[in-house]
Amino acid sequence: MPSNPPTREQAWDLLTRYNQSDNLISHALAVESVMRHFAAKFGEDPDKWGIIGLIHDLDYDQFPDLHCRKTEEILNAEGWPQEYIRAVLSHGYGIVTDVEPQSLLEKTLYTIDELTGLVAAAALVRPSKSILDLKPKSVKKKWKDKRFAAGVDRRIIEDGCSRMNMELSEVISETIAGMQPVAERIGLKGSPPED
Repeated sequence: MPSNPPTREQAWDLLTRYNQSDNLISHALAVESVMRHFAAKFGEDPDKWGIIGLIHDLDYDQFPDLHCRKTEEILNAEGWPQEYIRAVLSHGYGIVTDVEPQSLLEKTLYTIDELTGLVAAAALVRPSKSILDLKPKSVKKKWKDKRFAAGVDRRIIEDGCSRMNMELSEVISETIAGMQPVAERIGLKGSPPED
C-alpha cells in the first residue's frame, strides 16, 4: 500500500507490473516528463503531476477494453488517493469515461496525452529522428495533415487547449520542451546536428 502520497518508485513498480510494451512505457515516460514540465511552469507539484502522468495508462496493455476503469480498480486496491485516481479517469473524458477534467492538472493531462503522440511522430519523420531539434512549426505543419498520425484525436487536443486557456502553438512548444529531458529514454534522441 502506498503511503500518502504515492512515490514515483511505487508508480513505476505498478506501471511495469501491468505493462510490458516498450511503446506504452515510452509513452508513460513522455507524459510524466511533460506533466512535470507543466507543473513547474504553473508553480504546481512536479512530483505529483509526474506520478499521475506516469500511471495514466496503467491498464492499457492488459485491459484495453476496460481502459481507465481497470486503472481505477487497481489504484483503489492499492490505496491510492482519490485525487490521483480522478485525474487518471479524467484523461479518458468523452472517450471511455464521463469524468470531466476540472483541475489544471486534469486539463493538462487530458490535453497533452494525445499531443505527445503527435510530437513523437513529428520527431521521427525528421532527418535527425530527434525531438532535440524539433520546432513547434514542424508539428503545426504535420497537425494540418489529417493523414499524419491519423490516430491522434486533434479535437481532444483543441478542446484541452481551450480548457487550459492556452494557444495550441504554446502547448505544442511546452510539450516539446517537456519531452526533451527524456529524449534518450523514449527513443527520440536521434542524431540532432551539433550546435
